[in-house]
Amino acid sequence: MAAMAAEEEEYEAVLCVKPAVHVYRVPPRTSNRGYRAAEWQLEQPAWSGRLRITAKGKTAFIKLEDKTSGELFAQAPVEQFPGIAVEGVTDSSRYFVIRVEDGNGRRAFIGVGFVDRGDAFDFNVALQDHFKWVRQQSELTKEAENPDQGPKLDLGFKEGQTIKLNIANMKKKEGAPGSTRPRLAGPGGLSLLPPPPGGRSAPVCPSGEQPSSLSAPTQLPGTPITDSLLSWPQPAAAPSASATDVWGDFTKASGSPSNQTQANTGWVQF
Repeated sequence: MAAMAAEEEEYEAVLCVKPAVHVYRVPPRTSNRGYRAAEWQLEQPAWSGRLRITAKGKTAFIKLEDKTSGELFAQAPVEQFPGIAVEGVTDSSRYFVIRVEDGNGRRAFIGVGFVDRGDAFDFNVALQDHFKWVRQQSELTKEAENPDQGPKLDLGFKEGQTIKLNIANMKKKEGAPGSTRPRLAGPGGLSLLPPPPGGRSAPVCPSGEQPSSLSAPTQLPGTPITDSLLSWPQPAAAPSASATDVWGDFTKASGSPSNQTQANTGWVQF
C-alpha cells in the first residue's frame, strides 16, 4: 500500500497548456490596494513562451517553458488557490502575479499576461477545479477515518407519532359492478352463461324439442316467390287406407321382395 501511495504521489497530471504568454517585471508594491498591470510596461515583456499547469498530488505547478525546446524558465508551486502564490490584478482579467521559486528556496514575484482573454479564463478555471478536487478528497478521507461522526439517518417513529394506512376492501360485494355472476345450469348438466343485464333470456328447451313460441314463417301473398311456389304442380294425394292396413304391413315379419313392395304402396313418390 505504501508503494502504491508513493507511485500516486509521483504521478504528474497536466491540467492546462497555453502556447502564448508574456512575463513582466513587477515593481514593488507601495500599498495594500493590489497590483495594477498598467504599471508593468506592457509593451516590453521580459520574456515570452508557453505556460503549463501540472498537478502532483495536492500541489499544482505553474511552469513557464520555452515554446521550441520546452526548457523550464520558471516554476511556481501552488498549494492553495486563491492565495498568495497566484493573485489577479485590479485593472484587468488577463494579467496575474505569481510567486516563482527555484530549487534553492529563493522566491520572486513576476507578472504573467495572456494574449487572449479566453486563455486567462482557462488558466483560472484549471486552478479552481484542481483545488476543488483536493477539498473533496480531504472530506472523503475524513469520513473514511471517522465514519461514526457523520450524520445518521433516523427512520424510527418519534414518541407519539402515528401513521394511517388506507387499505381497500379486497372482497367485492355481491351484485357490485365487476363481480362474477353465477352460471345457470342447462339440460344435461351443461353450464350456460347468464343473460345480459336488462335483457330477456331465450327459453331453454330440452334436447330435440322446439320452443312453443316459435312458429313457421307465414307466406306473404302477392310476392313473386310465393306465386312461383304455388304455381308448381302439387303431388297427388295418397290413396286412403286404414290405419290397421298401413301398420299391418309394418308388423308383418316378412323379408320377401313382394312384402316390401306391398309395404311401399302406402308411400307417395315424388
